[in-house]
Amino acid sequence: MNAQTSTSPPTADPAPPSPHALAVGAPAGTERCPLMPSYGPPPVMFVRGEGARLWDREGREYLDFLSGLAVTSLGHSHPRVAEALAGQAQRLLHVSNLFATEHNGPVAQTLDGLLGGGGQVFFCNSGAEANEAAIKLARRWAGWGRHTVITTLRSFHGRTLATLHATGQPEKHEVFQPLPEGFRHVPFADIAVVAEVIDETTAAVLVEPIQGEGGVNVPPADYLPELRALCDERGLLLMFDEVQTGLARTGRWFAHQYSGVQPDVVTMAKALGNGVPIGACWARADVAGAFRPGDHATTFGGQPLATAAARAVLDCMIEMDAPAAATAAGERLRAGLEALDGVVTVRGRGLLLAAELDPAIGRSAGEVAAGCLTAGLVVNAVTPSAVRFAPPLVVSEAEIDEAVARFTSVLEQPTSETAS
Repeated sequence: MNAQTSTSPPTADPAPPSPHALAVGAPAGTERCPLMPSYGPPPVMFVRGEGARLWDREGREYLDFLSGLAVTSLGHSHPRVAEALAGQAQRLLHVSNLFATEHNGPVAQTLDGLLGGGGQVFFCNSGAEANEAAIKLARRWAGWGRHTVITTLRSFHGRTLATLHATGQPEKHEVFQPLPEGFRHVPFADIAVVAEVIDETTAAVLVEPIQGEGGVNVPPADYLPELRALCDERGLLLMFDEVQTGLARTGRWFAHQYSGVQPDVVTMAKALGNGVPIGACWARADVAGAFRPGDHATTFGGQPLATAAARAVLDCMIEMDAPAAATAAGERLRAGLEALDGVVTVRGRGLLLAAELDPAIGRSAGEVAAGCLTAGLVVNAVTPSAVRFAPPLVVSEAEIDEAVARFTSVLEQPTSETAS
């Protein structure tokens, strides 16, 4: 199956020969890309989106079941978000955080309410920045000498030097050594090892309630409650990284809410702006109060354009009951994937799912994801053997069925060995 052709393709010049040059707007025939090579050559250039669908430069249509890595939860080009951005851009784009702006308070109050109340919010620009704020806050709260944060193996917390070291993927560390000290990595969902490594330098435990980049790994039901009890016993902060799982993606406003545990700090980003860069770090008021003026700041954090988008996003999510929508759509998508011969298991919650592939299909998850792109379905390989699905929360039943059909067609394609 090939990517479908739109009946109304975007008006654009034909693509130049080089996909990489095309993706960055370089002239045809340019050999050296003007961007640093931190990403591989892109296979396609998207120029338009609507809801759960994308169109490339040639007018081919795709089902977007990745949502820009769990970002566009309300779908592409959501009219209310676009209207909020356009209106704000005509009034006020930016002032210093030395002054108040109109959306910060309402957005912070809404987030605080979704998290149970009693907290305060620091706005920033990304998930990595939100986690940086959490790490600094933990050190400030714990005091001199208590600076260590315990994180888990296969976690992902960002790519700044500190959040890279917090990330429990040692293969990503070596080329950037020496990394900032103050992190210990333990196996995910192993409470006994957490208890063993706590010492007089420990300030906090930072975990993803469901690991995203690590493979969409869901811990046992007793893991987060046991972490809460252990942190209370040892006088540590319990911090949840909800950058990927937050804001209804998993069928709750925040994934930790499945456990009934109340955290001390929660970080978020991705879905908060539906594509507009914004992140946030929430903390209990007594913890947030450890920060003093000048302890932490960011020039663009909470600026009017980003918070206008976040306000519109949250209003829409609350009105549509986004957790319920994610739960219902996730059940349908899970059932469709679990019924496929080429899928062994499906992990995750709501609309954050990973399909573990049957080795018998003879292809890696990366090869399957590439085949899906050709078939007009955007997904990605979250591990060498698992494909991640994270469609918009507004995805329709028909679009879910269509995506499963396209995925099925890829799984059923013969490998080079079987074809011969």
